[in-house]
Amino acid sequence: MKWRQYLPILDWLPTYTHAQFRGDLGAGLTVGIILIPQGMAYAMLAGLPPIHGLYAATLPLILYSIFGTSRQLSVAPEAIGSILTASAIGSMAAQGSNHYLQMSFALALMVGVLRLLLGLLRLGFIVNFLSHPVIRGFTSAAAIVIAVTQLKSLFGVKIPNSERIHEIVWALFQQINHLHGLTLGIGLVAIIILWSIKKISPRFPGSLLVLALGILVVWIFKLDQQGVIILGSVPEGLPAFLIPKVAWQQEFRQLWPFTVTIALVGFMESIALAKSVRAHHLEYKVEANQELIALGLANIGAGLFQGFPVNGGISRTAINDQAGAQTGMASIISAATVVLTLLFLTPLFHYLPNAILAAIILFSAINMVKIQEPRELWKSNKTDFWMLMATFVVTLTLGIQDGIATGVMVSLAMMIFKSTRPHYALLGQIPDTHIFRNVLRFKDLVQRPEVLIFRYDADLYFANISHFMEILEAQVQAKSPSIRFVIVDAESINNLDSTAIEGLLELVESFKQLGIKLVFSSLKGPIRDAIKKAQLVEKIGESHFYINIIEAIAAFENLSSPLHHDYAIQSNVD
Repeated sequence: MKWRQYLPILDWLPTYTHAQFRGDLGAGLTVGIILIPQGMAYAMLAGLPPIHGLYAATLPLILYSIFGTSRQLSVAPEAIGSILTASAIGSMAAQGSNHYLQMSFALALMVGVLRLLLGLLRLGFIVNFLSHPVIRGFTSAAAIVIAVTQLKSLFGVKIPNSERIHEIVWALFQQINHLHGLTLGIGLVAIIILWSIKKISPRFPGSLLVLALGILVVWIFKLDQQGVIILGSVPEGLPAFLIPKVAWQQEFRQLWPFTVTIALVGFMESIALAKSVRAHHLEYKVEANQELIALGLANIGAGLFQGFPVNGGISRTAINDQAGAQTGMASIISAATVVLTLLFLTPLFHYLPNAILAAIILFSAINMVKIQEPRELWKSNKTDFWMLMATFVVTLTLGIQDGIATGVMVSLAMMIFKSTRPHYALLGQIPDTHIFRNVLRFKDLVQRPEVLIFRYDADLYFANISHFMEILEAQVQAKSPSIRFVIVDAESINNLDSTAIEGLLELVESFKQLGIKLVFSSLKGPIRDAIKKAQLVEKIGESHFYINIIEAIAAFENLSSPLHHDYAIQSNVD
C-alpha cells in the first residue's frame, strides 16, 4: 500500500527542517490567534454557542494537516459553511436547543462521510457540475445574506430568523424604534477599526484587537448592565467525544440535501483556494481526491467532537501563506493555540459583546462580495454573466438552498445546451500545404466547388445528432447544385453512441440519393472501435473512410495518392 498517497504528511515530515519550523511557527500562531474570534463568530452565525467554533478549530486542523495535500490551506469554520448550517437546521430545531446542537454535529459527520466516500471512490470530478460563475453568484449573495443577518446583533434588536434578505430587512425596519444605540456604537467602532487595520496592515490580527477592546470596554464601564448583550459564561476544557444523538433514519432524509450542498460547495471553494496558493509553492501538488478525503476526515472529527461543518477559509489561508507557512505544521500550531485558549483563557470571554462578533462576521462577509466579477463577465461571456445573476438573485430572494439548487440546474442546463449546439466549421486549405482551417476565420483559403469539408467540434450522441444532421444538410444545400463530395473531419469527435451511428447511416443514404458521397476522415481510436462494433464499414463500404482530408480529396479527384483504408478504419475490436 502506498502510504504516502493517503498520508501526505509523510512527504514533508521526514525531511522537516528548523528553517521550515520558524516559518510555520509564526504563521501558525498568527492564524491561531485569528481563529479564536473568527471561530466564535462563525459558531454564532451557525446558530451555535460560540465555544463550538473553538471546538471546530482544533481536531479538524490537525486531521487536515495529516491527510491534506495543501500545506497552506487553513481548515476550520468559515462563513458559507456556517450560514448553510444555520439554513439546514433552522427549520428543524430551535436555536439554542440541545436538538439543534446534536443536528449540527450530525450534519458535520454526514458531510465528512460523504466527502470521504467521494474521495475514496475517486469522484472528485463531480464538483465540475458547479461552474465558477454559479459558485461566485451564490457566494456573493450568501455573503450579503450573512452580513444582513448580523444587523440584528449590531442594532441590539430581536427579529425572527430568516435567510431571505427582504424578510430580514422588513423585520429590521419594523424594529428600528427599539434600536440600542450603545450596542450599535460598539459594532460600528469595531467595523471602523477592522477596516482601518486592513488598509494599514492586512496581516495584523484586527479581529483579535477588536475582541480584546470590546471585552475591556464592557468590563470597565459595566455596559452589560446598560443593555449590551454579552456572551456570558464560556465553558472551559476540550470537547468530549460524542456520537450525535439524533433520530438518524428520519433526520438523515431531512439533512441529506444540505449535506450534499455543503460537501460540494465547500469542497469546490477549498480546492480552488488550495490550487491558487499552490501556484507559489511548486514543491508539492494538490490532489483533488485526496483533498476530499482530508476534508472528509476533518469534518468527521468536527462532528464527533462537538463541532460543525468546516472548510478552507479564504482570509485565514491567505494570512497563513503570507505569514510564511511552509508545511501542515502551521495548522497543527494553530490548533494548539486554540487548545491552550480552551484550557486556560475561556473565562476572559465572559464580557465579550455579541456586537463585536457580529462586526467581525459582517466585515468578513462584505469582503466576500466580488462586485467586479459580474462586470468582467458581462464584457467577456454574457452566458456566464446570466448564470451568475440567476444564482445571485434566487439566493437573495428565495434562500440559500434554493439558490444553490438553481445554480446547479443552470449549470447542468447550460452544459447540456452547449453540448447539443457545439461549434462547427467549414474548412478550406491553406495554399501549398496540407493544412485546413475555418473559412470564417482565415483569408485566402482554397475551397473546391464540388467538395465540402465539415468539422463538428463535439462528441456525437443522442442529444446532438439531429443538430449535426440539420447543420450539415443546410451547408450542403447552400452549396448545391455543384456539391458532389462531403468530407466530415472527425478529428474533434471522441465518441459515438448508437443513436449517432444510426443518424450517420441515414445521412449517408440520403446524400447518396442526391448524388453526393459522404465520407469521414481522421477518425480517432474510440470512433473506429464504435463503427467496428456497429458494422458501419460493412454497411457503407471502406471507400467512405480516409486517414486524413488530403487522401479523401485525392480519392475524389482520382489522383494516384495511396489510400490507407486499413489505417483509416483499423480497430482493437475483434
